[in-house]
Amino acid sequence: MTELADKRILLTGGAGFLGQVVAQLLRDRNVAEIIVPRSAEYDLTEQDAVRDLYNETHPEVVIHLAAEVGGIGANRANPGRYFFANMAMGLHVIEEARANKVEKVVQVGTVCAYPKFATVPFREDDLWSGYPEETNAPYGIAKKSLLVMLQAYREQYGLNGIYLLPVNLYGPGDNFDLESSHVIPALIRKFIAARDEQADEVVAWGTGAASREFLYVDDAARAIVMATERYEGADPVNIGTSREITIKDLVELIGRITGYTGRITWDTTKPDGQPRRKLDTSRARDLFGFEAEVGLEEGLKHTIEWWEANQDG
Repeated sequence: MTELADKRILLTGGAGFLGQVVAQLLRDRNVAEIIVPRSAEYDLTEQDAVRDLYNETHPEVVIHLAAEVGGIGANRANPGRYFFANMAMGLHVIEEARANKVEKVVQVGTVCAYPKFATVPFREDDLWSGYPEETNAPYGIAKKSLLVMLQAYREQYGLNGIYLLPVNLYGPGDNFDLESSHVIPALIRKFIAARDEQADEVVAWGTGAASREFLYVDDAARAIVMATERYEGADPVNIGTSREITIKDLVELIGRITGYTGRITWDTTKPDGQPRRKLDTSRARDLFGFEAEVGLEEGLKHTIEWWEANQDG
């Protein structure tokens, strides 16, 4: 058990979509100080910058959320950047945690690390049973390499590092930029614009046959904080709902909730991405008591309401 009250916690990515929710949960636990590095001040891809960050802030616990990430289009456009940035950030954050004798490191990975054709539901033991889906493999492999690093550092140096594998996240405050957003915010933005403009159609990518599992951001943040407090093991742990939905059904659900009444067409020249994603989440339940609480329709309604209130901001 890691008692968080009165600790100094370095929270990379703490100003972001997920990080802001994690930060609030840490404040609720009376953390002494939450250190949120900003990229303008500390470029985490640079070793000297990360070393300066540790030397200046002296963290006792590190939660590494910072990432460069996007949807299928962004992954296809930036494979080299996404590999380098995510590999470099994790490499330096973990190495400096070792050098500074940090009590605990929490590395947040990605479902993109799983093999393209992993057995469904994805179990943590299957993480190495094949190559990831091609469009996001550089990002997924960079993140998965950090699991190997943490396990090696635990064995050689005694670094207490844990590794979490969240499924696709969504919720209020998500990235709604159509050039880099994930599927849910992109669809919400498209449908609301089409509804308001009374457009005849909304074009969705792929065939709609692929499936995905989605986790509401508040649930994800709660899982991360629970794991930080209660989990001390070397094995990776899935974080999700263990419920999947096809993209076709998701598109129709978002269309219905937003009140869009036009037609939906599918651009089959665009990729579907990984065929299916559904996690086995029993390890998180058994090891630190996490189970998701927010259902997909409820979470979508909250996210849509947030975007309608903030789209002009």
